[in-house]
Amino acid sequence: MNHDRQDVNHPDHKAPDKRETPAEKKERKDHASDNQDQALEETFPASDPVSPFVPAKAPE
Repeated sequence: MNHDRQDVNHPDHKAPDKRETPAEKKERKDHASDNQDQALEETFPASDPVSPFVPAKAPE
């Protein structure tokens, strides 16, 4: 499958053979949520840690 389930205008998109049960819907949503959580965890740290600023000594 080269598209997501919300891409209703995709030529490969077909009507489901049967309605999704509440348990199947919960499982699908939990799986999507887990995937999103994992992807978010993989983005950390989003940048290099902030280095502490040490000001230079004032000129005499």
